[in-house]
Amino acid sequence: MTSRRVRVHGRVQAVGYRWFTRNVAEAHHVTGWVRNRRDGTVEAELHGAAEDVDAVLAELRRGPEHARVDSIDVAAIDEATAVDFEFRPTI
Repeated sequence: MTSRRVRVHGRVQAVGYRWFTRNVAEAHHVTGWVRNRRDGTVEAELHGAAEDVDAVLAELRRGPEHARVDSIDVAAIDEATAVDFEFRPTI
């Protein structure tokens, strides 16, 4: 199992980016969470098989149709236990 914390910069709020993230994660059987941040970025945690997490990261670099992804910060984290993919409140 692989776990990553992701921070996405660009035009990623008010364009369906969180829903996109959840749909892509669920399609690849990746668990975790996603939330908006007050600074305009989107933050997520991804947990799953390395190849599935990598596939989700590749999709997040592209983003949904109306998004503009300028950069993504990815950091390895200790594995968390998540059984689903959830939305978290904005921080």
